[in-house]
Amino acid sequence: MKCKKCGQRASVNMPQHNLGLCREHFLEWVPEQTERFIKKYAMFTHEEKILVAVSGGKDSLSLWDILHRLGYRADGLYIALGIDEGVDYSVESQRLAEKFAAERGLTLHVVNVQEQTGKTIPEWAETSLRGRQKPCAVCGLVKRHEMNRIARDLGYDVLATGHNLDDEAAVLFGNTLSWSREYLLRQAPVLPGTPGLARKVKPLCRFYEREMAAYALLRGIEYIYEECPYSAGASSIRYKELLNQLEHDQPGAKLAFYLKFLDARQQGLFSAQEEKQLELHPCPNCGQPTSAPGLCSYCRMVGEFGG
Repeated sequence: MKCKKCGQRASVNMPQHNLGLCREHFLEWVPEQTERFIKKYAMFTHEEKILVAVSGGKDSLSLWDILHRLGYRADGLYIALGIDEGVDYSVESQRLAEKFAAERGLTLHVVNVQEQTGKTIPEWAETSLRGRQKPCAVCGLVKRHEMNRIARDLGYDVLATGHNLDDEAAVLFGNTLSWSREYLLRQAPVLPGTPGLARKVKPLCRFYEREMAAYALLRGIEYIYEECPYSAGASSIRYKELLNQLEHDQPGAKLAFYLKFLDARQQGLFSAQEEKQLELHPCPNCGQPTSAPGLCSYCRMVGEFGG
């Protein structure tokens, strides 16, 4: 396939878009599309302060790189989880995040979970009821709390994550199988902010994982290739495999699945009452908004299990 813009041999072929691009034009196309998505979904402006949650992986580092290239005021946040099950996963991912920031003169905030809570994520998984079966639940709880805390305390307007289309389609597939309306309600490119909660955005939500891997490779971004050691057997991986089979037979199926869901939302898939956010109140301990009576889930976990 030839590059659609210059006629040279394409470096990246995207059958889902019926598009092939050479290296130069692909590296132009990705930021252009990202800017288009940012404006389409009214994610943020150039005047706002953006905090990018970075993990050391290809998507989050590529997102930070793209926003920097587009001239946005974007800093990074790395959360050290203490996950080092034989592969030094957290140590290596932190090294790569710090290396990326240092090479570009960018600001990276580092939060150590053990220093904040007294335990690493694996230790929390062993002791808390929430994490006894698998660390993912407690990990997600801690990361959400810390991301919002840093965004709030340091005055950021927006919290951006590197979720790509494959991530979003897999989550949507799982929530649709069980018709989890509560979770479907929260799946969108933008979650509006409320007092005490930062606006959350996903600028890469319409890019395939393969496209982001190509971007990182062609931009020379060094990232951690290993998946989290606790991700093995996760439902989301099985859903991705099923969707990949469908995509192979029908290019563009994942993108159509996700976009048609967003269209259905806009056209009234959920009632106005469902669309209304849950009534929130400040946690009396940490001050973060919560719908739970009394303490938020994070503070209850830390208080009950000895943080």
